[in-house]
Amino acid sequence: MDEMELDERKTKILKAIIRNYLETGEPVGSRTISKYTDLNLSSATIRNEMADLEELGYIVQPHTSAGRIPSDQGYRFYVDHLMEEKNQEVDEMKKFVIEHTEKMEQVLQQVAKILANNTNYATMVTAPSYHRNKVKFIQLSNVDDEQILAVIVTEGNLVKNKIIPISEPLDNETMLKLNILLNSNLNGLALEEINLGTISRLKEQAGIHSDIINNVLDTLAETMGQDEDIRIYTSGTTNFFKYPELSASEKASELISTFEEKQQLASLVTESLLDEENTGIQVYIGNESPIQTMKDCSVVTATYELGKGVRGTIGIVGPKRMDYENVMDNLKTLKNSLDGILDRPKGKT
Repeated sequence: MDEMELDERKTKILKAIIRNYLETGEPVGSRTISKYTDLNLSSATIRNEMADLEELGYIVQPHTSAGRIPSDQGYRFYVDHLMEEKNQEVDEMKKFVIEHTEKMEQVLQQVAKILANNTNYATMVTAPSYHRNKVKFIQLSNVDDEQILAVIVTEGNLVKNKIIPISEPLDNETMLKLNILLNSNLNGLALEEINLGTISRLKEQAGIHSDIINNVLDTLAETMGQDEDIRIYTSGTTNFFKYPELSASEKASELISTFEEKQQLASLVTESLLDEENTGIQVYIGNESPIQTMKDCSVVTATYELGKGVRGTIGIVGPKRMDYENVMDNLKTLKNSLDGILDRPKGKT
């Protein structure tokens, strides 16, 4: 039968039957579906729709029961639609991330929420920090007689603008010399490679304009420096209560406190970020977790890299019997959506 024969109502009822059957393993009756869907239909209407679905070959009635179970054709329809929905979710997330790179906090909160909804576990996502990021170029230009604009671009295509006050106007020749001086000495260097010798040489060559060099170096430190406090966005902590082995009041409250306080989470994600050799998926089971309160959990993390040296961590925490395949699929999807965003041309996915 052609899938086009299923209208929105039949599609919703079929999905509800299949989801309920996947959860319980029991044939599904119309009364169950009337409680399960948001259609607000009577049991009689649902019975009529189920009869149509059976006639179309999407569900079958076992001899021993008044309920229905999905046929192979029903499963195929569900899986195809599910994949379509998931692909759409991924595309929407990708689009959202690319359009909102400058609103990173909003993006990462959304990412944590989607991940918690998709997996039914607790999730954490760290804001990106800058590891061994290098200066791409520096551009000074006049704004007016009292200030100049410094534009610093790093290899991850992160841009920082800073207005620098000046005591007297700079002519074009002086501006050109300062630009050449800064770029010839700093391009290609990571923050930790800019040593005191480099700074002294720059100031000496800049002469009376050494205060401008100071300002540029301060801006560089702001742009490329590692944040001491890693920002972590979390979601889904109430999911702990879905699992009996984690929902005992003391365990659950300890886990939720760990997520709310975030210091211990920071130590976990820092470990992931510093392991530059391994940017794939890491799995910590039970006692392998570096966090004491998570000894009854499994923790799965992945490192994403928005651009060269601009990295963060995504983590999922659940019971040791977590659905590892689903968790890893979700992490891979997210990692692929986030990786390299800053290196892509605008408008390209």
